[in-house]
Amino acid sequence: QVHLVESGGGLVQAGGSLRLSCAASGNIWSWTVMGWHRQAPGKQRELVAFVTSARSSNYLDSVKGRFTISRDDVKNTVFLQMNSLKSEDTAVYLCYFRTTSGSEYWGQGTQVTVSS
Repeated sequence: QVHLVESGGGLVQAGGSLRLSCAASGNIWSWTVMGWHRQAPGKQRELVAFVTSARSSNYLDSVKGRFTISRDDVKNTVFLQMNSLKSEDTAVYLCYFRTTSGSEYWGQGTQVTVSS
């Protein structure tokens, strides 16, 4: 069993910053991809950012230049630094880890609320 636990969400004013963390515990695998999705009320889930084991990263167009994803393979943790937050960033943020065999594990989600 693998458990992913997110932290760092909360309420912030527009223009502010938050740093999300997601740590894996349990039967640790070699992770190929670590990333974040988000789900806003009434909207489809969207991929925010991901980083590969080669440290290649990719971002949703609307967050480019504001969000930075990073990973610590020793601590089995992925981070999402979010700056210049906007009200449209309000959502539940969910982390995911993908193994070399293609299996994916998901966290429960952490709420990010940006007030305007």
